[in-house]
Amino acid sequence: MSAGIWLQLRRVLTGAAVALMALLALTARPASAHEMSMAEMQLRELSRGEFVWQWTATEKRPASEDLTPVWPSACRAEANLLHCGDAGLQGTLSVQGVGKRYSAALVKVYWLDGQTRVYTLTAGQTTVQLFGAADDQRGMGEIAKAYTLLGVEHILSGIDHLLFVIGLLFLVGFRRQLFWTISAFTLAHSLTLASSALGWLALRSPPVEATIALSIVLVAAEALHRRQTLARRWPALVAFLFGLVHGLGFAGALKEIGLPDNHLLVALLTFNVGVEIGQLLTVGAAWLLWRGAGRLAARWPRLAQARSAVLYGIGTVAAYWSWLRVVAIFG
Repeated sequence: MSAGIWLQLRRVLTGAAVALMALLALTARPASAHEMSMAEMQLRELSRGEFVWQWTATEKRPASEDLTPVWPSACRAEANLLHCGDAGLQGTLSVQGVGKRYSAALVKVYWLDGQTRVYTLTAGQTTVQLFGAADDQRGMGEIAKAYTLLGVEHILSGIDHLLFVIGLLFLVGFRRQLFWTISAFTLAHSLTLASSALGWLALRSPPVEATIALSIVLVAAEALHRRQTLARRWPALVAFLFGLVHGLGFAGALKEIGLPDNHLLVALLTFNVGVEIGQLLTVGAAWLLWRGAGRLAARWPRLAQARSAVLYGIGTVAAYWSWLRVVAIFG
């Protein structure tokens, strides 16, 4: 490829990359880039077998336009009233439309005796079994499956967390050191996720979100140069320190989802396992892209300069989030 053609191609690619990053910066939801779209249904028992229900969603658009409950066969719905008879709310409950506009639907049942139960439905688990009383008899396997899928969905839809992991990949590269770096990040966010979910640690969301965005800026900046800074000498330490903050971000999403009273630890553990599965999928996809880019760079050496363009793009988006999130602290 001649120098003139390569220069024109480089200009086109650079312009496209800048336009794409600008579009991401303008369209991203900076205050909650990792937040999943959740819908919540409230079911309140008025008398034995008689319920009133309604949707309350995090989106401006009513959840009823996208989600349709399918009640147990013994129950009969009339507008927002549900008649289940003497057997009570018993049988299979499902919600049609989960996994499209909404990542998950939470069904909160307020029983007559004052107890509350929360059930989580996702695209991978669209039904739950109700037993006609407040006793939560969901099996451990059902809860584990639901919360594992929610963990995977959360990390794969969390742009800020993914950009931090990608920044670590650029900083460390696919070397043995990457194992310890990713392991340190995993350990750190697991600790704060568990501590926050169990009520041992509580911090306001805006400072957490701002720090997450700033962590991406730092890692992108460190990956751009070759100086032997702390981040380059001890990337596992940097990943651990910022992983503590990212864990609080994960805990914020888990708080919105809710944890079941029965098998609480199973739900917490499997949500974290789902996060790790999503993280490993990201690393695996990045490795495949790296191998493919390496083959192309062998033919076109100047293609390696795209690394800097990607890092500048990541840093620009994260800096934009940082500015808005710092403003949100005082807003």
